[in-house]
Amino acid sequence: MGRTYLVDEGIGQYLTDLSMKVKPYVTGLLIGQCSPQRDYVIRAVRTPLKEQQQETVSLPKLASLDEEWITTHASQVSRMLPGGLLVLGVFMIATPELAKDSQNALRKLIFSVEKSLSKRRLWKPAEEEVSDRASLQICSATKKVVCRTYDVRDPKSSAKPADWKYQSALTASWVALGCTVNVNIHIPLLATSPNHDLEKNTKNGLNRWSKQIEDSIFLINGQVKDEDTELLEGQKKFRGNTQPSTQFSDVKVLTQLCQGTSARSTATVQVCSGSINLRGTVKCRAYIHSNKPKVKEAIQALKRDIINTLSDRCEILFEDLILNEGPQKKNFEREYQEYHVLPQRLFVSVAGTSVMLSDYKFGDEAAEEIQERFVEMLDQPVQAEDMHIAEDISTVDICPVTESPSDTQQAQLTKAMLLLKLQQNMGLVVAAAVAVLASIFSFNYFSD
Repeated sequence: MGRTYLVDEGIGQYLTDLSMKVKPYVTGLLIGQCSPQRDYVIRAVRTPLKEQQQETVSLPKLASLDEEWITTHASQVSRMLPGGLLVLGVFMIATPELAKDSQNALRKLIFSVEKSLSKRRLWKPAEEEVSDRASLQICSATKKVVCRTYDVRDPKSSAKPADWKYQSALTASWVALGCTVNVNIHIPLLATSPNHDLEKNTKNGLNRWSKQIEDSIFLINGQVKDEDTELLEGQKKFRGNTQPSTQFSDVKVLTQLCQGTSARSTATVQVCSGSINLRGTVKCRAYIHSNKPKVKEAIQALKRDIINTLSDRCEILFEDLILNEGPQKKNFEREYQEYHVLPQRLFVSVAGTSVMLSDYKFGDEAAEEIQERFVEMLDQPVQAEDMHIAEDISTVDICPVTESPSDTQQAQLTKAMLLLKLQQNMGLVVAAAVAVLASIFSFNYFSD
């Protein structure tokens, strides 16, 4: 038996309208949420046209399908999705003459999109996660809908039939989870690397930080809940008109200060020529379906939003630097401190759903630019009053080391390194480091 896709009924009208406007074909993305029992599709978004395509009445033949353009669109759209939402698949509306070739094109697109999105992730999907992605084929003449799925973990996966069912008010009773996370990440730039790639070093540092988020403790409405229990257990169920549009849960994130006693600790002393420091407070949000969701599903969605939102805005910053100052801005080779402001996150209410989407705004961007981006990326007009900036400014400091250590300091640093190596195998790394640093500070104090 294939998977079932519950689809917001507004998508049906959207796809019908597209089939009447564009020939010979149009492609797009399906956005929604996976669950063990079924998948939910809350939006369909057409692929934006390139400028040269907008000058013509019809699109080129299917053989010239621009795969790179479609995967780039998927990457841009994924940044605008809060936790719990993802690109579930792709769709194509085509004339009967292209029906035979469109399924092969859809299969190729599904794997290309997934490959592009997985490269950007700082987290790995769990083994038990749903890995099927949807391929939706619609005939522009007969309006016949054919939905199939492919397992993106298996490159040789064959198509499986799937049910495509429309439902009204699909997200009306979904649960929203929100949290605020304070960020203070220090990323060293090793002196052994003469020319530092800032983007690569930042991603490496975020990879280490993401593991801390994965290991954090999450309090939902002030409580630690067992992962296998139902998220809404013990809460009143609302019926009829008394049911609220969205149930909101406040979440606190407690980052563990140290590893468990069973894990061995190691310490490394490295000579650095500078550092990257990420500081600020980020607002995160995730949505989860209301069909008996588990606590672990909700926490996983929120964890990924925390990790994605910081990673995405760093990507956006570096793209902006390269666009405005050239590719050399990717490298750290200057002798003065650089200070950059990360784009702020904003949440946007979208008509027809209780799920808010998000975007990122630099300080000098006007509301009109955000509105234009929503139309281009999500084919969705939004009002300025529906955009809500969620947080204060976060920053990136790129700091060089301006002074080399003195001979005395270098000797004591060498002594510290030797002591640390001797103590590592005895599990006393932290104590040794504290003792050595204390002696260094004591020496500097009395010598002054």
